Amino acid sequence: MKVRKFFLKKYIKGGLLVIAGLLAGWILFHRPAPAIKTPEPRINQAEQAENVIWTCSMHPQIRMDKPGRCPICGMDLIPLETSGVLIEDQAVEMSESAMKLAEVQTIRVSRGSISKEILLYGKIEPDERLLQTQTAHFPGRIEQLLVNVTGEPVRKGQLIVRIYSPELITAQKELTEALTLKDKYPEFAEAAREKLRNWKLTDRQISDIESTGKISTVFEIFSNTSGIVLDRKVSEGDYVSRGAVLFNVADLSRVWGVFDAYEPDLPWISLNETVEFTTSAIPGKTLTGKVSFIDPAINPETRTANVRIVINNPGLQLKPEMFINGVLHSAFKTGGEELVIPQSAVLWTGKRSIVYVKTPDTLRPSFKMREITLGASTKDAWVVVDGLSEGEEIVTNGTFSVDASAQLAGKPSMMNRGGIDSTRH
Repeated sequence: MKVRKFFLKKYIKGGLLVIAGLLAGWILFHRPAPAIKTPEPRINQAEQAENVIWTCSMHPQIRMDKPGRCPICGMDLIPLETSGVLIEDQAVEMSESAMKLAEVQTIRVSRGSISKEILLYGKIEPDERLLQTQTAHFPGRIEQLLVNVTGEPVRKGQLIVRIYSPELITAQKELTEALTLKDKYPEFAEAAREKLRNWKLTDRQISDIESTGKISTVFEIFSNTSGIVLDRKVSEGDYVSRGAVLFNVADLSRVWGVFDAYEPDLPWISLNETVEFTTSAIPGKTLTGKVSFIDPAINPETRTANVRIVINNPGLQLKPEMFINGVLHSAFKTGGEELVIPQSAVLWTGKRSIVYVKTPDTLRPSFKMREITLGASTKDAWVVVDGLSEGEEIVTNGTFSVDASAQLAGKPSMMNRGGIDSTRH
């Protein structure tokens, strides 16, 4: 009996210790249960889908009101907007960080004058006004050429050729016979003299025939100009008719510089402008001449027009067919100062030229595409004929980045003239 009581007390004591331990553990480690939150109402996915515009990353002109594939390239469409409203403004916004990353820079359009350095390439040609041909004044056979080398100089009045002419022998006989009848028929003698004059015999030669009565079989021809023989047309022993060309002679004391000017450079070239030029034949020396002629027609093969200058040529240093390199400094001829913008501001799309104009008074930088009409150009600038006003701010650096942002946003851009229609497909 005592033993049973002993074990019973022991079990009760052990049970109390276990309960006490459990109670202590609950007190030390118990945390209050989290309050049960009222579940938030879930967004209606159908309503949310209605507010999403789906587009193609490769073809931003595609607009769908539900996901799918691009009808052009087959790529999966991506969501573009979740507001359910397309921005009607055609400008594209860029953050300050995006502008810095793209290095976008702008300037204000201003008026000014521009000038251009035009490079011209050409050659020396004889002045056509100083070209002459030496002809045979009467028919016959060439007995002697006293000038028979191309490039040989001649002077006016110099003996250049002797010709045997049966026709002149007959004309001399007619004169001598007419002289025997001059008392009765003086008009015959005068007609015979005039015939010889028409064949360019001098009065002295005619007087010699009349005084001596001697018939000459060979007649002399004298040069009617001074210059350089450019082309010899005959040789000794040739038979020539009246008016046949014996020599082409050029006076090279004054020559032409003939340059090829391309179409875009023609608006910059005017008469009486000074052209500086050099030639490798006269190293270290710069020569000048004034524009005397601009060809009214364009060469259909080279697409150039001839620009001519007149050059005095003492000492005959400049020779025909010599190559020359010219420079013409010209200001654009206008009635006043023009709107001028940098070349980097313009994007070309075939026939169109566009710029991006910054929208004034906006919280974030905003740019809108605008088509403009351009005039003359220089290496670094354009003259604006229409489409911009003085004081407007345009993008001059990073223009392609702005245009890319416009394309992705579905706004009018270089490749998408009208922008994206707000009507969903």
